[in-house]
Amino acid sequence: MAEQWNLEQLRIFLRVAELRSFSAVAREQRKAQSAISNAIALLEADLGVTLFERSSGRQPKLTENGSALLEDARELLRQCEHLDGRALALMRGQEALLRVAQDEAMPYQPVIDSLDELASRYPFLEVQLASGAQGDVARKLVERRADLGLFFHHESIPASLERRALGSVEMVTGCAVGHPLAGEGRVTRQQLARHRQLLITPQQSGYPGGEAISPQVWRADSFYAMAELLMRGLGWAWLPRHVVQYPTYQAHMVELDSEWRPPALVAELAWRRDAPLGPAAQWLAERFAVHLRAIG
Repeated sequence: MAEQWNLEQLRIFLRVAELRSFSAVAREQRKAQSAISNAIALLEADLGVTLFERSSGRQPKLTENGSALLEDARELLRQCEHLDGRALALMRGQEALLRVAQDEAMPYQPVIDSLDELASRYPFLEVQLASGAQGDVARKLVERRADLGLFFHHESIPASLERRALGSVEMVTGCAVGHPLAGEGRVTRQQLARHRQLLITPQQSGYPGGEAISPQVWRADSFYAMAELLMRGLGWAWLPRHVVQYPTYQAHMVELDSEWRPPALVAELAWRRDAPLGPAAQWLAERFAVHLRAIG
């Protein structure tokens, strides 16, 4: 079978199937009806199947074979349009693929809102999103498994990475509703020191709030893991406010009025020095900064 059919014939096939009229398609495309009929006849000859039942004075009706091929034709045209769109985007200097790695404790809503807008702004961009505990994001960037990283500022960042601040996230002191500290008014450092403290690991993370003020300390590599432990009354911790307010934890944890709490976490954008950000990555970073400021 000689495969000489073309995309224009497929488009005509779809329109005839949708409008159920050769003449209507001819009027729509400002062509002679014979041109539409010939296009369908050539497509049928190339494919080796009859697509429409034709009866004098009656609307063309899809055959069983025509119905079977209709969705395949639609999908093929969608793929061709996608190919054209991506090729045009690449010609304009846009990335074909953007791999984003984020600290799992990054505020959820600003990330999702930014990606939602990215999909509208760059519809042909392929995006891969990965979340991980502290240290995973920088590692993915260094190992070239991510192009763009979102994490909280800490001192030990590889020299091969560039970074810039996007905004900040407030830290609070929290514990379970049933914890002895929950019934206190304003708590002092001395009161906190009498109870187990949960801290982010490793000890040299450089995160604000990494100071141990209790003689008994447990460490976790995730703020969400810490929140799970807090819910069970296993201690108190300094956490990003949005983690404490996460629906799963909100009813089980309280913010303590403490005489001291760490400074805010600074959300940062990072990328490899030898791989400057493309237009889509830069645009995503700006939108994330806007949404991060909006939650205050």
